[in-house]
Amino acid sequence: MRNLLFVAGNFIVALSCLLLASCATQVQSNDPSSPTRYAGNRFDVDYSSRLPKFLETNGKKTVLVDPNVHAWGAYNANGELVRAGIATAGAAVCPPDADKASCYTGMGTYKITGLGDETCISRKYANGLMPYCMYFNNGEALHGSPDNIVVEANLSHGCVRMRIPDAEWMRYHFAQVGTRVIVLPYQ
Repeated sequence: MRNLLFVAGNFIVALSCLLLASCATQVQSNDPSSPTRYAGNRFDVDYSSRLPKFLETNGKKTVLVDPNVHAWGAYNANGELVRAGIATAGAAVCPPDADKASCYTGMGTYKITGLGDETCISRKYANGLMPYCMYFNNGEALHGSPDNIVVEANLSHGCVRMRIPDAEWMRYHFAQVGTRVIVLPYQ
């Protein structure tokens, strides 16, 4: 039954991705801290509007992931939201290749423990591509993924999928080992 639910869910998401896919034009200033918007396709959404503009960060840069609104936000040490984007978090029902029933992304407060580059891959799931990975919870990571699997649904094995340009920005312009990551509870 679990496999059937997973297959049916992925079919619906894949079909909607194919129907919605189009070439994106990145709309962004030269300021690396400005929000990213993608005109002309399903990513032409202001994800920052789904998150608080200010977050108590205790003077530390923080990444907030909200699986309920499918968004991530980067907050500077002053608690100001500097950039946001789409996030695909962990699934309620795991894919058949997982060794657990639920793949929800770990909820709570963590710190980034490791950083990768564009060659980062999953050691657990068939060497899946995870460009610009930023590990924060026992193998779970924030990382880039192709646009067709970054969707407004929680379907991952537990990682937080981001658009590749957003993951690259976060990896090289925001995150470092020790950066705080908060994953809100699923509702």
